[in-house]
Parts: sequence; structure tokens; C-alpha cells
Amino acid sequence: MFRGNGSPDKRGSRLAALLAAAAVLTLTLAGCGGSAAGGSVSWRLAETHPRDYPTTQADIWFADQLRERTNGRIDIEVFPDAQLGEERDVMEQVKLGSVEMTRTNANLVTEFVSSWEAFGIPYVFDDEQHFWNFLNGPGGKRKLEELNQAGYVGLTYYDSGARNFYTGSGPVEEPSDLHGQNIRVQPGSLTSEMVEAMGGSATTMNFSEVYSGLETGVIDGAENNLPSYVSTGHYEVADDITMDKHQRVPEVLMVGQQVWNQLGQQDKELVREVAEESTEVQRDLWKKEVEKARQTLEQEGVDIHDVDTAKFRAAVSGMIDKYEGRFGDFTSAVDEARNTD
Repeated sequence: MFRGNGSPDKRGSRLAALLAAAAVLTLTLAGCGGSAAGGSVSWRLAETHPRDYPTTQADIWFADQLRERTNGRIDIEVFPDAQLGEERDVMEQVKLGSVEMTRTNANLVTEFVSSWEAFGIPYVFDDEQHFWNFLNGPGGKRKLEELNQAGYVGLTYYDSGARNFYTGSGPVEEPSDLHGQNIRVQPGSLTSEMVEAMGGSATTMNFSEVYSGLETGVIDGAENNLPSYVSTGHYEVADDITMDKHQRVPEVLMVGQQVWNQLGQQDKELVREVAEESTEVQRDLWKKEVEKARQTLEQEGVDIHDVDTAKFRAAVSGMIDKYEGRFGDFTSAVDEARNTD
């Protein structure tokens, strides 16, 4: 016997309306990239570097794997060569949800999450092994979680090696050689302070403008890793590079929190899993690219200066003490990672 409120016809009408509303909600979520009900996901991943660069190749591997494992339901398209904008501009778009994902350098994250400034402390990591011990440990996980406060979700880290100075006005074999030199640095990073501590002058400039800046003499030099130095052609207009290894700063693969929250739990777990797997792919590609870059530089006659870093470390010792005091939790985790096998 029917005991509900109202007639069976009215009850049936309400049920039909509820089902229709649910269908509309599912379509809406699918249309904006959500998959709370297992719907389709269509995201864009912004990348500054060219298609054959290790980070871009890892982005593509990540996207291909998700497409394959979900039979095309999660479809991520990678846009290399800064097609969607420079890294800092894209981070704004990701925060707003107009671009879903990006790969960016940790130094640039500083403008959005101030605690990430800690990655820019010069010589905070002893070597590559120490660096990855930290990133794969509790300290690295905490840094990814800090991105949440600014509207991002950090998925994984990529390698970007050690950063080095390169100039077109003579070699930099010790800090005093930077005196009077105008060096391009990334916007929002501690690198400006580091350059000035060594006696140089720092100029912030978008990555895409560095080649012309070097060519025209607007800047005397810049600093970056070997693959970027080669892939951008900067060695053509600044043919002295100093292997001082002043910073090891990771790349980070991230997604906007707005679109992330539209994913179902299973999809979140899958995206994280595949992202973490892509790190190993990228690291392997990175090592090969570093070897290839050095060979290219040697063939092109670029002067590669393998220097004793002691004087460079001494020049920034006050800065290191200053920021170790400010970022105690970070440096404690760095110290713990030093003793990890």
C-alpha cells in the first residue's frame, strides 16, 4: 500500500526531476574537466620548453599513460614552447582554473608560496643524491602540500640539475669575476641576492628574452642548467660557462586546486600514481640530456670552466646562515636527508 506524501504520479514526477538534475550535473562536471561520477576529463598542460626537452617528454609520457589507462577518458594535451604563456603567467591561469596544469621551476613558485623561497638557498644541497633524498622524503612531501595554500596541488618533482653562470664577456672562475657583470635571474627568486652577494648585479627577465638580452648586451650573462643553456642557444651568445653549481632547484608538476577538486577519488589516486612514475622517466631523460648537452658544448668550442666552488660558497655564507634561520623546518629536513642512504 502506498504511504508516501502525495500521489504516486506526483512522486514519480519528483523522481524524474531528480534524475534529470543528476544527469545535468554529471554533464556539467564532465564539460569542465571533472570526473566525480567517472566522467571524461579534458585538461591542458602548459610547458615552457620545446617538445624534445626532458620535462616536456615526461609531460607527454604522463599524458599518454593516463589516456591509455583510462581508454581516453582522461585526456591531457601538452602545449610546449610556451604556447600558453610564460611560466609565471601560466601559474596565474592555473590558479584561476583557465589552464588546468603546468610544469614550472620551484624558484618561480616563490611568488605564490613564499616558503618555497627556501629552494633558492645557494649550496643547500651537497649533491644530486642529497637533493633527491630530500625530495623523496618527508621534507619534499611537505613542500608539495604547501602548494595547497595558494590554490595548487603538487603532484611530483622533476629534475633540473645544477644551475651555473654563463657569460659572454669573459670567464667567471671566482666570485670576483662577477663584479660589474649584469646577470639575468628568474623573477621572484633568491638568486638576485646571491648574485649581489658575489659582487654582480641581478636583472629579472622573462626566459624568452634572455637570448636577445645577451646578444644585444642588455645583460652580460645568466644562470641555468646545461640542457637549458644548449636548448635555448644561449651558448651562441655567451660562450663561457662556469660549473659552480650554485643551486639545485626542482621542477614541479602541478594542477589547479579548482579542477582537482572536481575529480573523483579514484581518478585523483591514478593521476598521482602516474605523475610519480613520470619522475623516473624524466630523471632518466635528464641524465642523458646533460651528457648530450656537454658533448654539444665541447663540439661547439664553448669554454667550460670546472671550478672549485669553495670561494663561491664562502661569498654567500652570510646569506646561507640568514635563510637557514628563516626556514628552520626546511633546513632540518635537508639535514636529515643528508644522512639518508
